[in-house]
Amino acid sequence: MNEGRTIFSQLMDWLPKHEFDKCVERYRGNNRVRSFSCYDQFLTMAFAQLTYRESLRDIETCLNALKPKLYHAGIRGNVSRSTLADANESRDWRIFADFAQALIGQARTLYAGEEFGIELKQAAYALDSTTIDLCLSLFPWAEFRKRKGAIKLHTLLDLRGCFPSVVIVTPGNIHDVNILDQLAFEPGAFYIMDRGYLDFSRLYAIQLSSAFFVTRAKKNFQFGRRYSRPVDKSTGLRCDQTIILKGFYARKDYPEALRRVCYFDAETNKEFVFLSNNFIQPALAIAKLYKCRWRVELFFKWIKQHLRIKAFYGTSENAVKTQVWVAISVYVLVAIIKKRQNLDQSLYTILQILSVTLFEKTPILQAFSDTSLISNHVNPKKQLCFWDI
Repeated sequence: MNEGRTIFSQLMDWLPKHEFDKCVERYRGNNRVRSFSCYDQFLTMAFAQLTYRESLRDIETCLNALKPKLYHAGIRGNVSRSTLADANESRDWRIFADFAQALIGQARTLYAGEEFGIELKQAAYALDSTTIDLCLSLFPWAEFRKRKGAIKLHTLLDLRGCFPSVVIVTPGNIHDVNILDQLAFEPGAFYIMDRGYLDFSRLYAIQLSSAFFVTRAKKNFQFGRRYSRPVDKSTGLRCDQTIILKGFYARKDYPEALRRVCYFDAETNKEFVFLSNNFIQPALAIAKLYKCRWRVELFFKWIKQHLRIKAFYGTSENAVKTQVWVAISVYVLVAIIKKRQNLDQSLYTILQILSVTLFEKTPILQAFSDTSLISNHVNPKKQLCFWDI
């Protein structure tokens, strides 16, 4: 790339601009816009994510200090606090959601061959949600409790590469299990969920879609045993059973047989009971699949620590969703560059380097060529190791 261009400009070259233009056209995002286009808005919000800006005033001050470099960085419109606030309030958040999905599609293709610890040919997804607390007086639409506001990020994480394939933002009072009604299940894929999603009528919808699920049973779970298969107890397995549900309504919601796998984890000294509709995979693979569900928890922890999704630049639902989707787009873009450029650094290290070099005029690969920049001062046992892919 041209050495006279800023790293920010080189970074944005990886964006599929034609896909972004399609999203803008789909929702008429630039209708009656004179100067500050949707692309200017995206680049400004991406700058805020990459440099950890705290507020609209912070964004305006920093960009005004870099004004001579903004045009060549791709930001053609005049950036002011009020202009950015109006854009976040009024321009449809689905523009950025659809564009993030286009980036996710690219990333999933790049990471399709990644291993995640289990020999499995099918796709595997972990489903969970995280809650972001908000002030109810400032975000009255984000109802959670009587005197507390919050939003939930319901995320379907692709375990090959750990990318969110679906993200649904809702007020905090929406129960997790309701999200199953909004998902289109991929035939043959595995969906891994905790006990919060244990609803037999919805699980049966997964069965009818020719997909598989793995979840945990509740303590008061009632069933009848049909058949028991032998297990190797030295691996931690305790039983592998074919069961049917007891109870009129449970049997009505899920009329077919289920698989019950009991596993003892020596590390935590706890016993876990898993339910699945898959009778082909070994029982130990079912237990290991559920263990992979923890990766979605690590994903939530990572994005909360390293992206701006806990403090928002606007208070409307549209502004909040816009910021969330731009944050996801930035994360996926950096992951795409990491894969295509074969960078050895972790995503954390790459983001830290970018945060202080965005407007330097140097080839982007040169910024990551110094291996001494890799962070070694943190205890690796406490790090999210799977991000070092």
